[in-house]
Amino acid sequence: MTKREQRRPTDGEIEILRVLWERGPSTVREVHRTLEERRGAGYTTVLKLMQIMTDKGLVERDASVRPQIYRSTKSARQMQQRLVGDMLDRIFDGSPGEMVLRALSSRKTTADERDRIRRMLDDLENA
Repeated sequence: MTKREQRRPTDGEIEILRVLWERGPSTVREVHRTLEERRGAGYTTVLKLMQIMTDKGLVERDASVRPQIYRSTKSARQMQQRLVGDMLDRIFDGSPGEMVLRALSSRKTTADERDRIRRMLDDLENA
């Protein structure tokens, strides 16, 4: 397994990242409380995942305060771009067009989403 593959977040880790993106820097207990409300996560499971995420470089821990505070090392947008780029390379052989076509054919889009896509395409053509 390559270093890049090791650093890819699991589904559980992405759930924790979402909490950190929504709440900002948080303690394990705060993340646990949020996840428990959503899906009943156990405290020790959240703690262990956050320790693993620290080792992977997905979060950083401020150990100078008690309780320790965790924060994501990447913004939601940065992580989305990284994961989309990874998926683009691994699944779609580097073809953004193929990936967009598959995404658009797999789910319905709202009028607002279609307008945003059209504007983006227009901007790309005019660049």
